[in-house]
Amino acid sequence: WMRLGMTVDSVGKIPVKHIVRTFASGKTEKMVFSCLEEMGLPSGKGDSIEKEAFTFEKFYKLYHTICPRTDIDELFSSITKGEHITLAQLVTFMNEKQRDPSLNEILYPLYDEKRCMEILTAHEPLKENVENKRLSKDGLLAYLMSDENAPVFLDRLDIYQDMDQPLSHYYINSSHNTYLSGRQFGGKSTAEMYRQTLLAGCRCVELDCWDGKGEDEEPIITHGKAMCTDILFKEAIIAIRDCAFVTSEYPVILSFENHCCKKQQYKLAKYCDDYFGDLLSKEPLPDSPLLPGIPLPSPNQLKRKILIKNKRLKPEVEKQELELFLKGQLDLVDDDDAKEDASQANPQPKDPKPEEKASEGGAPEPPKYSGTSLTNIHPWLSSMVNYAWPVHFNGFDAAEEKNVHHNMSSFSETMGLGYLKTQAIEFVNYNKRQMSRIYPKGARVDSSNYMPQVFWNAGCQMVSLNFQTPDLPMQLNQGKFEYNGNCGYLLKPDFMRRTDKTFDPFAESPVDGVIAAQVAVSVIAGQFLSDKKVGTYVEVDMYGLPTDTIRKEFRTRMIPGNGLNPQYNEEPFLFRKVVLPDLAVLRFGVFDENGKMLGQRILPLDGLQAGYRHISLRTEGNFPMSLPMLFCNIELKIYVPDGLGDLMDALSDPRAFLSAQEKREEQMKAMGIEASDIDTKALKGAGGKPGGAKAGVPGGKPGAPGVGAGAKKEDELIEFEPINLETLRSQKNFLKATKKQQKELESMRKRHMKERLSIQKGQCSAIEKLAKGKKDVMDDPKIKALVTEQMQQWSEMMEKHRKEEWEMLKEHLKSQEDILKKLMEEEQAGQIKKMEGKHEQ
Repeated sequence: WMRLGMTVDSVGKIPVKHIVRTFASGKTEKMVFSCLEEMGLPSGKGDSIEKEAFTFEKFYKLYHTICPRTDIDELFSSITKGEHITLAQLVTFMNEKQRDPSLNEILYPLYDEKRCMEILTAHEPLKENVENKRLSKDGLLAYLMSDENAPVFLDRLDIYQDMDQPLSHYYINSSHNTYLSGRQFGGKSTAEMYRQTLLAGCRCVELDCWDGKGEDEEPIITHGKAMCTDILFKEAIIAIRDCAFVTSEYPVILSFENHCCKKQQYKLAKYCDDYFGDLLSKEPLPDSPLLPGIPLPSPNQLKRKILIKNKRLKPEVEKQELELFLKGQLDLVDDDDAKEDASQANPQPKDPKPEEKASEGGAPEPPKYSGTSLTNIHPWLSSMVNYAWPVHFNGFDAAEEKNVHHNMSSFSETMGLGYLKTQAIEFVNYNKRQMSRIYPKGARVDSSNYMPQVFWNAGCQMVSLNFQTPDLPMQLNQGKFEYNGNCGYLLKPDFMRRTDKTFDPFAESPVDGVIAAQVAVSVIAGQFLSDKKVGTYVEVDMYGLPTDTIRKEFRTRMIPGNGLNPQYNEEPFLFRKVVLPDLAVLRFGVFDENGKMLGQRILPLDGLQAGYRHISLRTEGNFPMSLPMLFCNIELKIYVPDGLGDLMDALSDPRAFLSAQEKREEQMKAMGIEASDIDTKALKGAGGKPGGAKAGVPGGKPGAPGVGAGAKKEDELIEFEPINLETLRSQKNFLKATKKQQKELESMRKRHMKERLSIQKGQCSAIEKLAKGKKDVMDDPKIKALVTEQMQQWSEMMEKHRKEEWEMLKEHLKSQEDILKKLMEEEQAGQIKKMEGKHEQ
């Protein structure tokens, strides 16, 4: 209605054709014309309406005439059999249907008559009904469509989180190759992308800086060796300055990929200094010095500050060169050997693809590789780097030992997935202390995105995506960061920040201190989903921990030929056990019969409201759509485990015997990540595979096969696979034994069930026999005595069953232990035999 009031013609009137276009959904044009006529408004195709005459009430009436709400009629009938909902019925409805029962009753009190009367007064259109404390169908609809009934608690849309924690405790909305408006190869660069991403809430943007070739030697931003157009570095800095703090006041991080010579690096520093002025964070804060063990400052402490992420010189070199520079005595000649990508601290021995980048860094490399560009940085630019100080990643152990919180490293998605597969818990612990940045692999020349959720699960702060591509990963990113005031910073869950907690991002059982949830979603109906007469359907997915992620499983039936108000009335889609609601999001996707997306919405489980809710939809690019929405019923409960079911599932599931790494790969696959995207070859530390490291490189094994040009075949060492539980459990004999045990257990359970049913049947018939013809059954002493006796009998039987099952499980475990011991000794004997043979040879 507001938009129609703004799109007026030259004389300030609202054209009828604009109203028709707003409500066009299949064959509704005639209905719009006749409805306007009934309301006494101009209704011809070429007519216009006075702005004052087209009141909100008339717009609202038009809306409901075109899109009648039979779904609300059914809900109304389920609440009351009369013509109105009484105040008492409204209190019951609000407490039983519109409230999450797991909420704390002190913080979120139950609805009482006073509170429900406020709802009734605010939304009931007829004064007579308000006076009589009753709600009409129109009043119910007005409430259900109001902001008061939003699907997410409204306070979540404001800044509601603690913003005084160290930077490493937050997820930071981050962009990759920000300057590109299209493909990574042969794409167009534009300064406008910096404006758009910052206005969309992004807080970390990337600048690929190269030497300008013109006479003026102005540094440029482009995607190196990828035939993309370029823009002036200066243009990007002006765009960043203009839009940095429009959407959010929290710090902006500029991730420099610096390929410039010292002369042009001087210009990079000068433009940052000139255009940003006091906005630029040039010095560390007095409370947060750059010393080992000192946590990073908080977003609040760095409000309206711009941080530069670029390699730094060694402190003593920087100090010496800065003094020379200030005296005008610094030699700006570049060291040709060192003129490498100033963010590429780990040059590869093979030629990398032009679009592939290595981890950023500043740690010294082994002597084998020269040219780490550690000396090729201008001291002025170097001095501007503080809390985003990139270093070469040498493994989680090395980082923990150094304990330097302002050091950060970057990982390509493939490398990041490799570390997740092999050292997931270590990755989480690293991210408690230091920041990490993930960027898309070089092969994504079409600017597609990887799934960010798996890295959020590990606590990675800067999960950088191509903002120009409105695909599913980008929708998840925009949907997640919409909350907390769209400020670009989201506080990570408690256990991903605390050093005294251990968290495995592949956990399948409830996390310590977190209550697992159960969610049921009923998709009831849609409104104004398409302006064409097409069939529509809705998909509901959940993204979170791998165990919580359920994709492509829940989909409504197709409602043919109705894009206006399809009625789905689906049975609830049940997400039975959400281990970690804090990290989970629900995704609603609406599609037409050809699979074209009509709208989508991402809702975080943390802050989701239970009950009948209207979910307004967004475009693929996450822009709000004015009319399209879904009407759903959301039920939230605390997850209650079914006895020992989970333990037995784990025992009977062959996946339980996969190695931890194989299992993680399976879990990643369920989230949409292919095994080919996971790189574990070049990892540092415990995760690297034998032979993955070279001689002289930390982690390399001296004398390993193939190391050193002069290594002879007969000098090769025999390397044995370690004998561990995972390998032993996957052996045929063990699997066969556990399968047999499972059958025994199931057979016992069937026998127990038969016995329970038999006793139940006998007890019921005994009670019926005794109660026949008696009136006051509950007070009859004989019946009371019989019930007591039966309860005793039932308890004894259940205790007997429990003991039998427990004894069998203990026997099974003992048997498994014996089998594993035997298999282990056989494996060891085989290895010793091989070794003796080698020695004899």
